Amino acid sequence: MDREPGWSVRIKLTLSYAGFLMVAGAVLLAAVWVFLLRYVPDRALLIAADDLPNGVFPIRSRLLQVFVPRAAAALAFLLVFGLVGGWILAGRMLSPLNRITEATRTAATGSLSHRIELDGPGDEFRELADAFDTMLARLEAHVGEQRRFAANASHELRTPLAISRTLLDVARNDPTADHTELIERLHTVNTRAIDLTEALLLLSRGDRGPREHVDLSLVAEEAAETLLPLAEQRGVTLVVTGEKAHTVGSPALLLRMMTNLVQNAIVHNLPEGGSVRVHTERRYGASLLRIENTGHPLPPELVPTLTEPFQRGTERTRTDEHAGVGLGLAIVQTIVRAHDGTLDLTARPTGGLLVTIRLPPGSPTASVGNLGVSEPPGSGEGRQPSQ
Repeated sequence: MDREPGWSVRIKLTLSYAGFLMVAGAVLLAAVWVFLLRYVPDRALLIAADDLPNGVFPIRSRLLQVFVPRAAAALAFLLVFGLVGGWILAGRMLSPLNRITEATRTAATGSLSHRIELDGPGDEFRELADAFDTMLARLEAHVGEQRRFAANASHELRTPLAISRTLLDVARNDPTADHTELIERLHTVNTRAIDLTEALLLLSRGDRGPREHVDLSLVAEEAAETLLPLAEQRGVTLVVTGEKAHTVGSPALLLRMMTNLVQNAIVHNLPEGGSVRVHTERRYGASLLRIENTGHPLPPELVPTLTEPFQRGTERTRTDEHAGVGLGLAIVQTIVRAHDGTLDLTARPTGGLLVTIRLPPGSPTASVGNLGVSEPPGSGEGRQPSQ
């Protein structure tokens, strides 16, 4: 945005300092006049010669004749002193601001690794510099995460497209071959590409959506009913327990969050005899959601990376219908942050993962209709989807 050129802050401060000195000098001269010179007689008085060398008492006109030129010289000196001293003082006071400005220009060029690291006591400039350094650190981390995300997304999207091109090239080189298998494989590959694209779009707008009062227990029931066939197919026992836990948020995003968590808990499980337990409750002024599953032991260093895009567990079993794209927990984390909540991942000692989500509490009078889904039959304490 183009602006008209104006005086710098340093010039304004310099003029302010000089002006203040001039006003202070004028006030001092006025005080001399009011409290001293006005009481001096304006007529000559004859007194004894022993008291004064010339035998005449000084009169007001004579004092003014002598005092005014010297007072003017003193004011001129104050003006010059105020300008020079104000310029120096303003420069020293604004030097931290100049460093912050240079750091801002450096960051505007794309270099986010620069830090101000302002020394000195804790004043307003130090607080501003520290806040700016913190902002630069977060921006650098965010930009780095976005770059990694873009690179991983490009790689993940390139894979199904490359497979589709290979399959089409094979079919073109062999027109007599049976195309039934080709169509099925293309359908599977395209489905995965569509799922990945939809997941990327959801991840990019995870903080949007209308906010309503939502009961997490009903959302858990809806997700469990939807994924019950997958649990039965894998021989996993799916149980939903707990109490009503109200929060305020987007019903669609919270349902997607719950679905991703339950699906991950089912897919990342034991081949046979595994279990998934979903529990909701209100505790310590928050709405809690816990999803716990059995499975293979997870290395401690792997758990913190599970919420990064395209990170998958080491023991993932994939199916054509539910082939993951590596964005499940990344989407969950985005939705939780958009709802001002927290997400904790803990590896179970016996294997599997415990996911704990804390969301701000909502009104306990929220209606079921706010979810946009009907309450599954038989919902209540200690609920378990029918087998």
